[in-house]
Amino acid sequence: MQPKLPGVIVLTATLFLFTSTWAQNKLLRGKIQDENGSPLPKASIMVKGSKAGISSGDDGSFEINVPTNATLVITAIGYNKSEVKTAAQDFVTITLSPDDHSLNEVVVTALGVKREKRNLTFSSQEIKSDELGRAKEPNVLNAMTGKIAGVQITSSTGAPGSSSRIVVRGVTSIVGNNEALIVIDGIPINNAETGAVNNGPGSNRLLDIDPAIIESVNVLKGAAATALYGSAGARGVVMITTKTGSGSKKPAITVSQDLSFESGIFAKVQDKYAQGDRKDINGVIYDNVYYDGDADKASSSWGPLMDTLRVNGQPVQKRNQVKDFFQTGVTSTSAISFSGSNSPGSSYFASYSYLDQKGIVPTSYLKRHAVFTKFTTKLTDKIAGTFQFNYANNRTNRVPEGYNLESPIWTIYAAPISWNPFPTVNTDGTQRVYRFGRNNPYWVLDNIYTHGTVNRFLPAITLNYTVTDWLNITERMGADLYAEQVKYFEARGSAGNPNGLIVDRTNTFRQYNNDLIIDAHKQFNKFNVQLLLGNNVLSTYTQNVEGRGVGLSVTGGYDNVANASTQTYSEKHYLVRKTGFYSQANFDYNHLLNLALTGRYDGSSVLAKSNAFYPYGSAAAGFVFSELLGPKLSSVINFGKVRVSYASVGNDNVDAYSLTTPYLNVSSANNNTIAGISFPFQEQNGFLLKDVLGNPFLKNELVREFETGIEIKALNNRIGAEVSWFNKKVQDGLIPVTISPATGYNQTTINTARLQTKGIEILLNANPVRAGKFNWDLIFSFTKLDNKVLALHDDLTQVNVGFTNAIVGQPYGVKFGTRFARDPRTGQLLINASGLPFADPQQGILGNISPDWLAGLTNNLSYGPFSLSFFFDMKKGGVTENNVDGYGYFYGTPKVTEDRGMRTVAGISTVDDKANTVAVKGQDYWRQVSGIVESVIQDATYIKLRNVSIGYVLPGKLIQKTPLKSASLTLTGRNLWIHSPHFTGGDPETNSFGSSNGSLGLYSFSTPTARSVNISLKIGL
Repeated sequence: MQPKLPGVIVLTATLFLFTSTWAQNKLLRGKIQDENGSPLPKASIMVKGSKAGISSGDDGSFEINVPTNATLVITAIGYNKSEVKTAAQDFVTITLSPDDHSLNEVVVTALGVKREKRNLTFSSQEIKSDELGRAKEPNVLNAMTGKIAGVQITSSTGAPGSSSRIVVRGVTSIVGNNEALIVIDGIPINNAETGAVNNGPGSNRLLDIDPAIIESVNVLKGAAATALYGSAGARGVVMITTKTGSGSKKPAITVSQDLSFESGIFAKVQDKYAQGDRKDINGVIYDNVYYDGDADKASSSWGPLMDTLRVNGQPVQKRNQVKDFFQTGVTSTSAISFSGSNSPGSSYFASYSYLDQKGIVPTSYLKRHAVFTKFTTKLTDKIAGTFQFNYANNRTNRVPEGYNLESPIWTIYAAPISWNPFPTVNTDGTQRVYRFGRNNPYWVLDNIYTHGTVNRFLPAITLNYTVTDWLNITERMGADLYAEQVKYFEARGSAGNPNGLIVDRTNTFRQYNNDLIIDAHKQFNKFNVQLLLGNNVLSTYTQNVEGRGVGLSVTGGYDNVANASTQTYSEKHYLVRKTGFYSQANFDYNHLLNLALTGRYDGSSVLAKSNAFYPYGSAAAGFVFSELLGPKLSSVINFGKVRVSYASVGNDNVDAYSLTTPYLNVSSANNNTIAGISFPFQEQNGFLLKDVLGNPFLKNELVREFETGIEIKALNNRIGAEVSWFNKKVQDGLIPVTISPATGYNQTTINTARLQTKGIEILLNANPVRAGKFNWDLIFSFTKLDNKVLALHDDLTQVNVGFTNAIVGQPYGVKFGTRFARDPRTGQLLINASGLPFADPQQGILGNISPDWLAGLTNNLSYGPFSLSFFFDMKKGGVTENNVDGYGYFYGTPKVTEDRGMRTVAGISTVDDKANTVAVKGQDYWRQVSGIVESVIQDATYIKLRNVSIGYVLPGKLIQKTPLKSASLTLTGRNLWIHSPHFTGGDPETNSFGSSNGSLGLYSFSTPTARSVNISLKIGL
């Protein structure tokens, strides 16, 4: 037994020492939060004087073994470092203050991963919630217009709920979708344009999102930035991050009320001449003959001067048809939100808003109810969850727009100033019109409409499992569900459909997204390594059911399809599935060198089996050269980085079932027959193959992009600049091609197009003045893109894209059509024997809708509780077709047609090849040029004072004895000034028929955009 004694002594001593050491350590729990009580994830918690440390979880919580009376050193990106003594505490709450001069800004990147902006190897730009809120726009895209370099956002019309389009770094497809992917809190959502039945735009579905719930928007521009998002990311990604709750146990309540008044920005019309035209009276042709619109009807305003016009010895009343028809629009937005925390590690945010917009066209409106909730909690010590739900109910009423027969706006702009539109009906109940073939605009308001209702649900769940302090697993599940009901009604007696028409359409959309992400991040001496692996599954289902009824039996607004004598129905279903496997590796060496590698392997159900799966990826590097600067230079240049990247991204821009050729029902309703037999025949249906041949070999379009850039901050971060240059090439682009009718088909789709876009983006930030209570921030953005169609298919040189064309060797989106005949030697107009210019028998290129460059200038000034912000938006170049003038020249309604005297048109006479000397009447001249498209192709250059905002925050001493915690009052003006020297319409930014590729470059009798004044009151409780 004696020999065992030393062993017992050693074991006892070891246990004593271990117990003594353990007694000197304890388990400390805590939470890291910001000044508002919101959790700060990924904060670093180190024990001072040792290498022990961990990172806080997504809810800001942490656990760490520390010695008694230890000191913790806490650091987080964008916040000041803090040191906290633990003393005898078992739980600590640590609040970090923001570092206003920090270079370590945090941004949300692909898949919702937060990264330091200084370490990014690609270009992205973020807009915060306060900047979005200043715009006072119901649609968040409109609030972003002109503020992001490399991004073009265009609105359609001024109708409530009308669509907007966002394109990042130019187009990537000839005929496919070119709009950026929209992602909310890591979940892709649908942003299609829906709701349009007759001419005019619908709504892009981002309209369903209340801008007030958005914390920030980060736009990922290049392919290297978006490669992780798969096929849809090739078009750029708009990352929307919603607000989260505060850490305060007492709920913070915010109430706001906005009221806006809108007036239209109209095209100028002539106000001197009455309704009338040339008339043959007893064999003599008279000019300027008056038509009263009742006994004598005419489409034109080539009548006599109103100032001298007398009927039965009495002057005829002059009317302002535009101002009489359009009204002052009123928009009211009411909102309330709740924010707080009910336990450590949890927070909640909930909001409700109601928007009620009455458009400048009577009877038009948009009404939106929006509910949003977001709850973050710690389910276990290692698992945190975020549960959120977004619901929106949209209701709209639209009137027809554009140049179709039903459009009241067409009739108003063309209406003679001598015609009284009231009463709207004759004694026999028929419409009272000033000309045949058009509706009375006021009759339309009561008898033609498009009612739309959308109910949308966006649920999402994110679960984060912290395996260790360096390994996280995230499971993110989300859905996008909406049902849209659209009812188009056209009463009997309409010019377009005399027997009446009803269209009843139901659209159902269901999209499910799931991401499983494994994220590892580890520090190895001077190396910081992050590895990410993930899998994505996306399923999208769409159903469209439409009933169409013609020939109404009952008048008086009974808009049930059962009211129609002839009824037809159609039904379509689309199911698309995608799956992807992705990886990313980020290496940071000593905050000096950064390398990012990404790879993705996608599979898509819309592509041919042999091409369904395709790989792509990116490589990017950044060099922070400011880390090597000496003390003197680094005091001037606070931060400097150069970056370079190359990426290859697949884009499955193929419609569902494009691989096959479907059968279409043949019936007498669609005027089709088979061998002269109308169907249904003897109770049997007839079917024919569609005339578009499916292509079973379709594959993805491929985008390759090289990008380089430089970022600099100087003079204590008072000045900042970011410049990016990129070269993007698209190959295997999808285009429709005409094939020989001998095949039994007229068209098919192939992968043969090639595009190229080069561009430069500049973003400048400056803080010119920061003195005492006064502060002035300035932001300038500049974008210049040059794109070109490199090839289409073999000897095919041109593809039609709606109102524009893709032509080899030309920029995408050129206008092509009738042009003036010109002398080949001098370029002057050719003039015929009658003294008039005429059309060249050969059509040609008339201009390019893409601008030469875009720019935006934001100024934010504050002095104590007062603030002033104003934003200029600029576009140089790019053309639009002014269709209002195109029709108006014939009818004599645009302002310019007031010049009706004799004139000699400058040019070369075809008679003697000399300068023209034959004079013509103004009416003849304007009617002649109305048939030549070139006459209404106008430069769409503009400068807009898009937004001015004046705010006042009530000082705390004024409300300290009230229940209020905060209160502010803001006055905002939108579109207060527009300078468009070469455009004769209202707003050159308008695209009258929506946001699709084929709808661009046409200004045509649409609801005018509005100039508005908004007053906003916001209080905190």
